[in-house]
Amino acid sequence: MQSIAKTAVGYLRTSSQVNAGDKGSQARQRAAIKAYAEAAGLEVVKWYYDQGVSGTMPIGDRPQFSAMLDRLLSNGTKKILIESPSRLARDVVVQELAFLKLREKGIQLIAADSPEFFLDDDTPTRKLVRGLLGVISAFERDGVVAKLRAGRDRKSKELGRRVEGRKPVPPTVVKEARRLYRRSPKTGRRRSYGAVARELAALGHFGPSGGPYYPTSIKRMVGG
Repeated sequence: MQSIAKTAVGYLRTSSQVNAGDKGSQARQRAAIKAYAEAAGLEVVKWYYDQGVSGTMPIGDRPQFSAMLDRLLSNGTKKILIESPSRLARDVVVQELAFLKLREKGIQLIAADSPEFFLDDDTPTRKLVRGLLGVISAFERDGVVAKLRAGRDRKSKELGRRVEGRKPVPPTVVKEARRLYRRSPKTGRRRSYGAVARELAALGHFGPSGGPYYPTSIKRMVGG
């Protein structure tokens, strides 16, 4: 059985629906990843392909990338192979955000055509982008808070009573989420945030929308 350290998943992305099947860009990306994996002694255990997805789209909005993260956070494999940095994202801001998110989760990203690209994270360009992202993030966060507050105040005036913000998750649900997220005594692994949300829904615990809680909500509950 292959050691987890020697396994990886492959990620493919094409912006156009034309490059479907085993033609064009997808075939080229797969071949490049396979060649790198073979040379590095890695086994690609699963493939994920976001077809018709722009390189400027945030990774959280990509169906296959999200499914891939769920697997990586639950089964031990911690390497993603891509053909080139542009397959992750063409937009430098989206690329940097994705890189930082993966690094925070202990996931290694490797581009087949430039294996050192994501290892050297202290380049002047990356430092500049990271600083700008911090400023932008703080600005957007303050703007959202202000908009929400203004919206609540406006609604309060219309209704003649105070309208509060988002209701906190019931303590019983938080307790159940943390129980479900604990490592299995048999495998030593945790359920993914999405799996915990589905388990909660099966137990009758739903989010404000009436459906299962979002993975980001589960993450907050368990302190991830």
